[in-house]
Amino acid sequence: MAEPPSGEDRQRLLSHVRHARILDHLAAAGSIGVAAIAAELGVSDMTIRRDLLELERDGRLLRVHGGAVLAETPASVAMDSEEPRFDARLRRGSDAKSAIAACAAGIVAGYRTCAIDVGTTTYLMAGHLREAGHLKVFTNSLRVSALLDGGAPEVYVAGGRVRAEEMSVWGPTATAQFEKLWFDVAVLGTSGITPEGFFDYSFEDTDMKRVYLRRSGFKILLCDSAKFQRMSLVQVGTLADINLLITDAEPPSRIAAALAAARVELRIAPPAAGQ
Repeated sequence: MAEPPSGEDRQRLLSHVRHARILDHLAAAGSIGVAAIAAELGVSDMTIRRDLLELERDGRLLRVHGGAVLAETPASVAMDSEEPRFDARLRRGSDAKSAIAACAAGIVAGYRTCAIDVGTTTYLMAGHLREAGHLKVFTNSLRVSALLDGGAPEVYVAGGRVRAEEMSVWGPTATAQFEKLWFDVAVLGTSGITPEGFFDYSFEDTDMKRVYLRRSGFKILLCDSAKFQRMSLVQVGTLADINLLITDAEPPSRIAAALAAARVELRIAPPAAGQ
């Protein structure tokens, strides 16, 4: 006669059943909450958290704050080896970038001091700030400073060497100058974003981006959806380094889960007027 299962075997069986139920829920809904699934299965929240940890180790799901989302087959990450010219980037995805820029400007207008990074979407955002007379703008983008020339904001440009292709100012003098300041908000552009972080094409501009991250109270990243799952030469930072991501469409589930785990607010910009 077969021996009855031991306590350890019963626990393993129950764990197997719980895991199957959790995965069934994820397949149906795409996400689950710890409290809800614990109540349904009649176990403690701690038990469910251990189950989620085991399933994540097996690559079956991704844990996020308060629950989990279904793991998908990792999408391939595209590598951009060369930086397109500014004008070409400005035309690419112009509707999405215009929507993101308008959304970001509405937020930035509520602050007194703002650091604005180089890039096409940050440049478009600056165009919405010409009437913001209360705002002091600090930038290493000569395009941004020229766009705001004659406008209401006070504009301060870092001093240093000019990178002609991007019309950006870089180098130890520029970074040391802005390192001494503190900004209410910083708005950064990026060449791409993955669950691991966000990227840029050049070492030169990356140094100033990191100054903005260190020296700002609130950090906003602008990234149109065409840049999801793309990377380039330099990783600027992790998702935990930013507070808010403004984009034009819902990100893939792996990026969304990473944003949630890093406590990054996600805002989908509504279409700009006329689109």
